[in-house]
Amino acid sequence: MSASQARVIVSYGAECLVETPDQRLLACQSTRRIGKTVCGDRVEFSEDVHGGRLERVLPRDNSFLRADRRGRPRVVAANLDRIIIVVAPKPEPTRDLVNRYLVACENVGIDALICLNKADLLRTDQAAEEAWRRQQALYQELGYPFVICSAKSDDGLTALMPHLASGSSILVGQSGVGKSSIVQRLIPDLDLRTREISASTGKGRHTTTATTLYHSPGGGDLIDSPGVWEYGIWTMTAAEVCRGFIEFSNYLGQCRFDNCVHRVEPGCAVEAAAEAGEIDPCRLASYRRIAAAMEPR
Repeated sequence: MSASQARVIVSYGAECLVETPDQRLLACQSTRRIGKTVCGDRVEFSEDVHGGRLERVLPRDNSFLRADRRGRPRVVAANLDRIIIVVAPKPEPTRDLVNRYLVACENVGIDALICLNKADLLRTDQAAEEAWRRQQALYQELGYPFVICSAKSDDGLTALMPHLASGSSILVGQSGVGKSSIVQRLIPDLDLRTREISASTGKGRHTTTATTLYHSPGGGDLIDSPGVWEYGIWTMTAAEVCRGFIEFSNYLGQCRFDNCVHRVEPGCAVEAAAEAGEIDPCRLASYRRIAAAMEPR
């Protein structure tokens, strides 16, 4: 029996739900030889009277990673075009959160977009609005799209939707920033799709906590990773952390010492650039905190 290609909609370890070429949802079993799949994987499968069976996981274009409890990289989703980093005025992002995400994005080669949700909360807080506008200007100057929206209003996602019209995007962010509200706005029949997935897999309530791919009515695919977790990057070298601060690249190789890691060394070109106003000092301080956290305890 020849194998057909499909895409993994949601994965549960050795089991997953794939979308077949004729747009059916089919539960498939994996084997130890094939290994675990993740949401977004492209696979080959076969089907008989007993159901679906995975035959092969096709090579991934990329993988979005997060750290496990031991600091090792764990794949969350695969074959992505962009990562939507959702933040909000409340709860305020934990320190360095956005930069940790950007370090991850640069190291795995996936485009990033920053989305400030709950913009309606800024209407009565001028100081907070000005602070977020400065953040918007900073990241946009670095080349990262930064949109401000509110999933609470009917037209609140107008600024975000054009970025999601093609390719595959994953929504990430800390608990309480409104990821679920954004997904519900973008996928009006979300409850129906969730019930369909639950019926196809028999996983019941687990379908609300698993990373899942949805087709957006406006085009493109949206991957929701609803688990409540604080994002941590896996253990990296100082050079890998530095790669995530793209504005440093113009100054690398200009330091007094070839092995400079831009933290305490004299003659650091990156520090000199920050002192001259060519690099935002807050970004340099963030780099140093992230790099220091990678050192063995």
